[in-house]
Amino acid sequence: MSDTKTVIVTGASGGIGAGLVQAFLEDGYNVVATSHQANRKLTASHRLVLLEGDIGKQQTADQAAEAAIKSFGTIDVLVNNAGMFLDKPFLDFTIEDFDALISTNLLGFFYITQRTVKEMLKQKSGCVVTITAALADRPIAGTNGSISMITKGGLNSATQNLAIEYAKDGIRFNAVAPGVVNTPMHPDDPNESTTEPVIKKATVKDITDAVLYLMHAGHVSGEILHVDGAAPARRW
Repeated sequence: MSDTKTVIVTGASGGIGAGLVQAFLEDGYNVVATSHQANRKLTASHRLVLLEGDIGKQQTADQAAEAAIKSFGTIDVLVNNAGMFLDKPFLDFTIEDFDALISTNLLGFFYITQRTVKEMLKQKSGCVVTITAALADRPIAGTNGSISMITKGGLNSATQNLAIEYAKDGIRFNAVAPGVVNTPMHPDDPNESTTEPVIKKATVKDITDAVLYLMHAGHVSGEILHVDGAAPARRW
């Protein structure tokens, strides 16, 4: 068995996910990358396995874990990056919106994390990093993400609880909570006011650096690391 460690990255079709895959490959990791649609930004190799599937389905989680074990022998790190965000006034949210958020953000965390922890327990080590959102505990006026933040705030809470539950087993749980990131999910608004401070966007590298820090920081667990440029303070 190779000494090279293995990471599973969900939601890897573009943006932060594709950036994470590249960052881990450059850091010497084997990578299993899942995405809902065919990945056009990445090319499979002897160190990169690409899987297409809905992370909100248990079958996809099982396939990702099995691919990691079959191809590389271990699962050392899991990055729960797959997620969705809806910006709507509270009264405009529908039950279909709610179901979609639950499927991607919560079931997409639950299935793959549970499956991965089972493998990590065998080796008494592992690291799980989940991408949540700074808005979960740092709301910004004008952004209506109340229902989306039910899921993201729940992931923050789950991260801290799991850190305690598995501390004795050598498995660490942390989260990165981005603000606005310069990805296709957050296009520039041509109508954005020029009289109000503009929220500075993080780069994909800002987020991947934070994830890699938490992955390497062996004594950090239960941490929610905000990467939002102090956006709520509006003090630039």
